[in-house]
Amino acid sequence: MHIALHGSDVNLRQLKYFVRVVETANMTRAADDLRIAQPALGMQIKQLEEALGVVLLTRHSRGVSPTAAGAKLFQRAVQILDLVEIARQEVRDDARETIRFGLTPSLMQIIGPELLLLVSERAPRLAFSLNEEMSHLLVDSLHRAELDLILAYEVPDAPGFWKRALYQEDLVLVTAAGNADDAPITFSDALAGPLILPELRDGVRSLVEKTAAEHELGIRLEHEIRSISGIKTMITRGSAAGILPYGTVLAEVSAGTLFARPIVAPVLRRTLYLAGSRKAGQLASLPIIRDVVGSAMRTLSTAMAELGHPLSPAEPSQKA
Repeated sequence: MHIALHGSDVNLRQLKYFVRVVETANMTRAADDLRIAQPALGMQIKQLEEALGVVLLTRHSRGVSPTAAGAKLFQRAVQILDLVEIARQEVRDDARETIRFGLTPSLMQIIGPELLLLVSERAPRLAFSLNEEMSHLLVDSLHRAELDLILAYEVPDAPGFWKRALYQEDLVLVTAAGNADDAPITFSDALAGPLILPELRDGVRSLVEKTAAEHELGIRLEHEIRSISGIKTMITRGSAAGILPYGTVLAEVSAGTLFARPIVAPVLRRTLYLAGSRKAGQLASLPIIRDVVGSAMRTLSTAMAELGHPLSPAEPSQKA
């Protein structure tokens, strides 16, 4: 499809490329997301600017940002691409809708089966696939358009994506079964011993380090492990404790192989979001998915007891 402007042709591919560049604010990242070479992307943007007769992007050391004309085009381009997607769906009404849904390992364990069963009951024609990964990796996959919707913690604002806060969860100090103390522990005391923590980009690690810095406390990092199951295995062996979401160790605590102590003074609390792309916002089955997720939140709340805190429904925040 082409749109005639000033006697030249602007095509949907150029608009798609331009939107992704503005969303990422970085030509290299946009090229990676679009799976094209950066010089080819730059040429497409240049041709778009020539067709419109205006400069659309300002290049600077931190990346790129839209000019005043570019900002106007971004808004219109988003509308055009959304309308094209709606039209494509309308002419394929008989096609089976697909949703690629991501959630964290702890959520997969607690509510994953319920999500699958409820979706199959309420939307039997929907192809619903679940993908499990840590929150920051789910966000990466969402931004690369590899997932349509995610349930993840501490999702950052991003242009072209929306999010809705659903739940808050407290972190706990996790120790081996030999330590039967499950009484609350202060944050400073939790940091007194050696710790096993996730990798640097992980939201739990970021929250622990930020809170420690705010209270001028040091961290005795014994091991850094990307795998949640690996962290739990090392804690079970008694080499160090860990600071983790309670939902991550719920099964092990119930089985008595690990102990969890609530952290206080201060409490470490993170927020769970349902987040999606513009495309996901147009899915016919989205209202069903939101209802199913709401039911699953009630299950999560029951499992988490006093360590979980449901939030009142609110309108999704959007960056488009």
